[in-house]
Amino acid sequence: MHKKGIAVAGNMIVDVLYPILGHPKPGELTTITEGISRSSGGALCNVIVDLAKLDPQLPLTALGRIGTDAEGDYVLEKLHEHEHIDTSRVLREGLTSFTAVMADTIGKQRTFYHYRGANARFCEADIDWDNLNADLLHIGYILLLDALDEPDEQFGTKMAKLLHKAQSRGIMTSIDVVSEAGDRFGRIVPPALKYTDYCVINELEAQSSTGVQLRGENGDLLRQHLPEALKRLKALGVSRWAVIHAPEGAYGMDEQDNYIETVSAPLPKSVIKGTVGAGDAFCSGVLYGAYQKMPLKDAIELGNAAAACSLTESGATEGMRTAEDATAFCWELRKQEKAGG
Repeated sequence: MHKKGIAVAGNMIVDVLYPILGHPKPGELTTITEGISRSSGGALCNVIVDLAKLDPQLPLTALGRIGTDAEGDYVLEKLHEHEHIDTSRVLREGLTSFTAVMADTIGKQRTFYHYRGANARFCEADIDWDNLNADLLHIGYILLLDALDEPDEQFGTKMAKLLHKAQSRGIMTSIDVVSEAGDRFGRIVPPALKYTDYCVINELEAQSSTGVQLRGENGDLLRQHLPEALKRLKALGVSRWAVIHAPEGAYGMDEQDNYIETVSAPLPKSVIKGTVGAGDAFCSGVLYGAYQKMPLKDAIELGNAAAACSLTESGATEGMRTAEDATAFCWELRKQEKAGG
């Protein structure tokens, strides 16, 4: 059977990365060091480029909004580096969304300051459904796409309505959520999960979406609670795979509700250059596994490998490799760990 490829929709952002010497407390100052850089980012740009690198033959379609400005030109320029990404359905209006990323060069953590811009207007009507040729639609981020986060009388949210439309046309759906402080998770995320085939989110997003505590007061991952969180995601409507990723590892539940637990690739701290794209890289690996009909465990392991590759570069997608090379890289890391190297 001919495979149609993957459509990726949602946030198209220019990320400006500022290396800093630690995050300051309110009223305090920190130093921005040399190495300020610019890259395309957001769920769409990161995931679609990662997928393009994982498989240079995979048909990919971008669905989103950017501005009629230099930043929008830059986003398209980066996507056009991969000839199998179709950008003809990207709409242009207003100003391109951007994020100032404050990257702590000491603790390796990052903080985001975001301007919503053109992304805020992306909606279901922007998609030409009759001419959308895809087996799988991934969209993100819920909570960062204003028009789609709006309530809908029938489906709960406009995002849920969009996902239902995709499923009704035989397109499998996948979602991602942005990490956000506040109480919007309970109102905006669950309606979308009713029409989601693949849900790939981090432990804090899963905690907010399900109410299951996954981080203790000391910051430790509460592994014993992960099966319950995954069960609740499935109960909320996720029909195929529910996956939760964390720095410690990745955890999933498949169509038969089998629980799967994996450990992150043992990447030496000296090799880690940045974490800005690790979550999207993991997501792309799992999505590619789903598209290729892999068992969930294999897809999660590919996600772990993709995330490990991402961590080796400061940008969101620069470290990505082909699926074969990423898997070999992860296998070598585990081999070295077993040998005590």
